[in-house]
Amino acid sequence: MAQRDITDEREYLEDRRAWRERGLSRRELLRAGAAGALLLGAGGVRLPDALAQAPAPPIVKPLPPEWFIPIGTNAEMRWEAMAGQGYLTPAARFFVRNHTATPRIDPRTWRLRVFGSGLRRPEGVELSLRDLHALPSERRVAFIECAGNGRSFFASQQGTPATGSQWGLGAVGVAEWRGVPLGALLDRAGISRRAVDVLPEGLDATVVSNGVDQGHVRRPLPVGKALDDVLVAYEMNGAPLPPDHGAPARLVVPGWVGIASIKWLGRIEVADRPLFSPWNTTQYRMTGGDYPADSPPLTAQQVKSAFELAPGATLPAGRRLVLHGRSWSGATAIRRVDVRIEGDPRGGTRRALLHGPNVPRAWVRWTVDWRPPGPGAYALLARATDRAGTTQPDAVPFNTNGYQFWAVARHPVTVA
Repeated sequence: MAQRDITDEREYLEDRRAWRERGLSRRELLRAGAAGALLLGAGGVRLPDALAQAPAPPIVKPLPPEWFIPIGTNAEMRWEAMAGQGYLTPAARFFVRNHTATPRIDPRTWRLRVFGSGLRRPEGVELSLRDLHALPSERRVAFIECAGNGRSFFASQQGTPATGSQWGLGAVGVAEWRGVPLGALLDRAGISRRAVDVLPEGLDATVVSNGVDQGHVRRPLPVGKALDDVLVAYEMNGAPLPPDHGAPARLVVPGWVGIASIKWLGRIEVADRPLFSPWNTTQYRMTGGDYPADSPPLTAQQVKSAFELAPGATLPAGRRLVLHGRSWSGATAIRRVDVRIEGDPRGGTRRALLHGPNVPRAWVRWTVDWRPPGPGAYALLARATDRAGTTQPDAVPFNTNGYQFWAVARHPVTVA
């Protein structure tokens, strides 16, 4: 079947309406956000006394086992949970990556401070959520993806286990984000020509590692990226941000590793010098293997593909099947997807049919037809190529922390 590449605005709008029908209402989100809210005072963030005795769960929203795989303080989206969904990932099914636990922040008292030596007036500005809403807004359709997405394949496919949460391919999701462009916010704060780096910081609890308090999660951005396409978002798929996804406001850095898209944004430092944190020095860099010690911090994500099936799924024999999947790239839109099926004696590859929106730094949906030759064990392999010409490889070099596995992933299935 010939490949098509269609961006259908009507289908996209229908997807948005369908998501809203399935998602939480605005009233439900506000009610969830008000229960046990954090207070922001002069002394920082503290829990109400009535809640201080009982530790809060690391994730607020329900985690139905048919949608998620819990991994410590995180939750991986099951790819089979996206079967039959529209283009966007509903917030209820969106994966969760927490370094500590989801804070409950009162939107009425939340403030965002922008300050630093890279501004004309270093004391900067402070904005409330109402102030943020009053500024001109934009929408971005973009994926958020953990840098460790696919980490488990270093062990299962390449025999080189990596440390960290053993994600499959479900630490990714695409949403429509609405908010204020970071560049406009920096202009309002009075950014100067001396600015070099921008350091957003979250309001979740500080991270303690090996007995050392590393402070709040924060990760510098070069000023060029900050002024380009970054968003200070306060809506997700047409509704207020849910607590687990950064309420009241978060950063969205299209195409980059998820750690750059700081959740629960509270401070943004703008500096006239390079800035550093544990999240761009000792973490989120390629180390070990053949990588040099001075490898730069991770930025853009690579090209990846996933089937909308559970690993080890059982498929019916004796009939034509339509396999569904999605592919994405941190650089641009997807040009083509080729699917090969190990165990099928007919061999060869099949060109997948791309359909629906093909948004850069988001993903494209695709289908491919297959009639299994008979019962047995098979492996599905999808290889995407983006419009920059970058194609998924058969293997990737090992790194100690298992970041950015983007080789073609083997998806085992059984036909019975």
